[in-house]
Amino acid sequence: MKRILVPTDFSVCAENALKVAAQLAKKNHAEIFVLHMLELPNQMSDAISNGKSIPEVMFFIQKAKETMTELLDRSYLENIKTTEFVQFEKAFDGIITFTKKNNIDLIVMGSNGSSGTQEIFVGSNTEKVVRLSEIPVLVIKKETPLFNPKEIVFASDFTEITKAPFRKIKEFADQWESKINLVSICTPNSFKTTGEAISIMNDFAKEFNLTNFSINLYNESNVEKGILNFANSTQTDLISICTHGRTGLSHFFNGSITEDLVNHTQFPVMTVKS
Repeated sequence: MKRILVPTDFSVCAENALKVAAQLAKKNHAEIFVLHMLELPNQMSDAISNGKSIPEVMFFIQKAKETMTELLDRSYLENIKTTEFVQFEKAFDGIITFTKKNNIDLIVMGSNGSSGTQEIFVGSNTEKVVRLSEIPVLVIKKETPLFNPKEIVFASDFTEITKAPFRKIKEFADQWESKINLVSICTPNSFKTTGEAISIMNDFAKEFNLTNFSINLYNESNVEKGILNFANSTQTDLISICTHGRTGLSHFFNGSITEDLVNHTQFPVMTVKS
């Protein structure tokens, strides 16, 4: 993990993400790319596409650059290589395009969750990024002075499709010497016997040669509640799950479970696409 992207709208929640990214960068000797997207009214966008320079646009650009300069002067970024970008593009499109063009390894985003705020990291943009990003996304919900995920929850159905994304989660866990708490959520719609669920998780752990881990079965009315309640009942530092692109998630994580988790929990959430 050498190239970390932090999209920012200069809000408090976005800076919380930047602070965590700084800690990750120091641990991995990584570079941070800080990206601000200017979403302008249609008439201004048309003017730019036609090569015109109008006072309002120049004002927005100047203010964004000034704010970016102030942001990158924070003490927690000292001795970290940072590169700033201000672009004219819709937030979601710009983030996804930027990751591909710049070979980004990890996106770290801030979110206020379901508070109803209008920042770019809540609502449809967050949902699209965590669901469709080809690279891992770490969503930070609150200020985290010391990011040290010693206890990581990995909620899954532990099918074949989850193995590739889990390798990335395991690599992340190994960096922090974290314990991985494997959990299978048993609901009325996805019932497994205790013996069957434990056997599946044991086989999964053996395949990845896990040594610092636990196996857990949690019964709940739906998967999202099960993950949240399990995380709340343990000393969890991070929830990790795998997503499955445009079809939502794997058959275990159907619908909008990833998006709901990001909105409804205060724990950091790492999503990896399968």
